[in-house]
Amino acid sequence: MTTTLAAIPFKRLLLTGAAGGLGQVLRERLQPYTEVLRLSDIAPLTAARGPHEEVVHCDLADKAAVDQLVDGVEAILHFGGVSVERSFEEILGANICGVFHIYEAARRHGVKRVVFASSNHVIGFYKQGEILDAHSARRPDGYYGLSKAYGEDLASFYFDRYGIETVSLRIGSSFPVPHNRRMLSTWLSYDDLTRLIERALYTPDVGHTLVYGMSANREVWWDNHLAGHLGFEAQDSSERFRQQVEAQPLPAADDPARVYQGGAFIAAGPFD
Repeated sequence: MTTTLAAIPFKRLLLTGAAGGLGQVLRERLQPYTEVLRLSDIAPLTAARGPHEEVVHCDLADKAAVDQLVDGVEAILHFGGVSVERSFEEILGANICGVFHIYEAARRHGVKRVVFASSNHVIGFYKQGEILDAHSARRPDGYYGLSKAYGEDLASFYFDRYGIETVSLRIGSSFPVPHNRRMLSTWLSYDDLTRLIERALYTPDVGHTLVYGMSANREVWWDNHLAGHLGFEAQDSSERFRQQVEAQPLPAADDPARVYQGGAFIAAGPFD
């Protein structure tokens, strides 16, 4: 994939969650945008591959460690945290305390741009086929979705109070291929994710912008007209996978994967 902006690379970008699924993808794809990419996770990471990388082990629940992590960076791509539905106690440290620690560190160190990996699970209790935009009321489908809603509120607050700009990416389903019928609508290719992040990093005057992360799929549930100033134009589509996906057995009529935008997350738990 070629970049679409003749953008000056940042001196240092921070990517949290660098050991995760998307983090591993972005480790390669963010190189054109920065002289040095600082990579962080609580999970093991391979060593820095040269002077253009820094690897820092960090627990997002540790406020002092996050403060040190953010020192010296120009912008933050916050992809760290628990990425699936879990108990509230498991979500609390990384996803709720962690995102607060990121924004507090950004305030303390003068970082003025954050790209926050939010999620479609912020609106997961809407029915499939309902069309939503950034002003649609949030309907989280679990503790994970609640944590992302909290992160979006933090992003709004830290812009209003401290001028830290954020683009919150309500990522749909970013995988090499869509796994099921629901993902034919929510799929976001890795190339389109990279295009979206580029726009989130370089578009001026974003304030706090909410944008839904999906490719140019045939049937979509999300309207991005309120994020039009980003100039994001998806280039890929799930359509080429339709035949193989629709060869799968059709889920039951009451299966959350067929009914709700959040899919199986609706039925996860309780965890007591």
